[in-house]
Amino acid sequence: MSSVGVLLLVLSSCNSTLEGDQYAVSAERGFADLKVVYIPADGFAYKDENGELTGVGIDIMQEFADFVSSSHGIELRYNFIPERDFSTFYNKVKESTGGVFGLGNVTITESRREELRFSPPYLTNIAVLITHDSAEQLSSLEQIGEEWSHKTALAFGGTLHETRIRDLKNQYWQDMPVDLASSNTEILERVSTNPDLFSYVDIYNYWRAAESGMALKQHTVGDQPSERFGIIMPLSSDWELVVTDFFERGQGFRTSRVYRSILENHLGPELTEKLEAAREAFDTE
Repeated sequence: MSSVGVLLLVLSSCNSTLEGDQYAVSAERGFADLKVVYIPADGFAYKDENGELTGVGIDIMQEFADFVSSSHGIELRYNFIPERDFSTFYNKVKESTGGVFGLGNVTITESRREELRFSPPYLTNIAVLITHDSAEQLSSLEQIGEEWSHKTALAFGGTLHETRIRDLKNQYWQDMPVDLASSNTEILERVSTNPDLFSYVDIYNYWRAAESGMALKQHTVGDQPSERFGIIMPLSSDWELVVTDFFERGQGFRTSRVYRSILENHLGPELTEKLEAAREAFDTE
């Protein structure tokens, strides 16, 4: 994994506009003070039993710091800033300047590219349709209005999961009742305790919740393995080329043993296998 002493990990909160050092300035002086805004999430950015911040996203940023140190001679010093609300997180990075990064499993889309810079994909996601465990398997999306006529959709407001719910409503069930939630935690708790709700979540959210004993069921007819997550940066950032070089140099970071071990360490071997299969399927389309 990563060498010791490359990063200065500082946890803080901040409500003002963020600014971090640009690459050009950092290359001249040999160090960079960078801001990393993250959404706390099990497996991706969380505190371990010792209270240390860790996770898939955190470890990838550590590997990036090692790469920049060895390839560019720049020591990266991160200030990690938690933000639980997705819209606030997204806008905070968008409105920042310079060396600011966002870790929040943000799906790469062309419309978002007009507002942000993206790293190459660091994960291929599977969006899964879930209900309480007592529900019968949905036979097809076309039958959702008939088979789930007593249920209400619960959508994570402002995310692509809300878009998915709206698409189901428009395509298959125009009278679908829709309620909004403000976090994945809220969705999982409500769906696992209410048989009359259904929702879309990322597969790792479902997987971890089901492993913990929550009464949830995945309906595979609704699986959507068609999106990729990227690390985000403000448009003013000049770090994009360096980040791209990190992901794409050689055979690519995502084909490395280090990347695989990061996923397995934080997500487990079985979920890692599912996500990697989704990546391979996506890459061959």
